[in-house]
Amino acid sequence: MAEQTPGAVPLSAVIADAATGVALALRGEGDPYALSALLRQSDALAPAAIRVLGADVLAPYAMDHPAAPVGGDDAEVVRQALSAYPPGTDASEVSVWTYRGLVEASHAFLSGSAQHWPPPPEAAAGWVEADPWPKLAHRVSQLATLALPGLAPGLAEQLAARTDDLARGFVRAVRRRDWLQAAGLGRWLSRLPDVPQTLGLDSGLAFVRHMGGGDPRVTLHIVAAQRFYGRGW
Repeated sequence: MAEQTPGAVPLSAVIADAATGVALALRGEGDPYALSALLRQSDALAPAAIRVLGADVLAPYAMDHPAAPVGGDDAEVVRQALSAYPPGTDASEVSVWTYRGLVEASHAFLSGSAQHWPPPPEAAAGWVEADPWPKLAHRVSQLATLALPGLAPGLAEQLAARTDDLARGFVRAVRRRDWLQAAGLGRWLSRLPDVPQTLGLDSGLAFVRHMGGGDPRVTLHIVAAQRFYGRGW
């Protein structure tokens, strides 16, 4: 990721500010959303922040599906991030999937520029069936940005077969006070069918937001679950 110079704003702060901006837009608050205003091309940390947040940087455009007309500046900011941080040959499944999710979101939500985007890279999914439930829960929580409507449909279909295991992971994360993991899992569970009623997902998500809302990424996951799937109010 991008190097840090003395006295510069740390990457974690840029990510937190961007996550807050996305969450505000999903709630319909603040100024009209524009990615290129939130993370400018001139900001050296913008590409790294976009790769960390993944498809979520385009989540506000998903509210106006089909793809909202947006300016070329937004597309260029995303293209800059994709070019700066492509997954290498030894990249983890999470890195490949989050890169793929950002490409998919660009196709879906940045209208008028689809011909300029690379095809999404192939991403292995054998781990969905093979992983024991604690490892699966950890990995899926890291892929929470792919829980946007319409993204990664094949992955969502496979995860639906392991809803019970993801629910176990959600409960475990709450008990361990791992609010970011709990929020990511809860967001995916909000998208998946046949979530056990005994899980109490809505109250669980509300509790996670209350306890972990000091982390803007936790808030973003909960707000996305509310906005797109009506869960966690």
